[in-house]
Amino acid sequence: MELLGWIMVGLFAGAIARLIMPGRHPGGCVLTILLGIAGALLAGYVGRLLGVYAPGEQASFIAAVLGSIGVLALYSFFAGRG
Repeated sequence: MELLGWIMVGLFAGAIARLIMPGRHPGGCVLTILLGIAGALLAGYVGRLLGVYAPGEQASFIAAVLGSIGVLALYSFFAGRG
């Protein structure tokens, strides 16, 4: 059930991150969803390392959006080099 929660948060976080980031981005909607999920997982992992979240607790939506923006920025940087 926790994984489904991460997927739902990542879906919305990825969509919002895509709207916030200016310019063109390589990839489509499916890639945006996957990057959003990766950003939500990254935010939860970093939050647990810093002691912000307890084990088994999900990251907040704002943290997931910030994580998604970071992952989308990294992807755009590396995908745009080719």
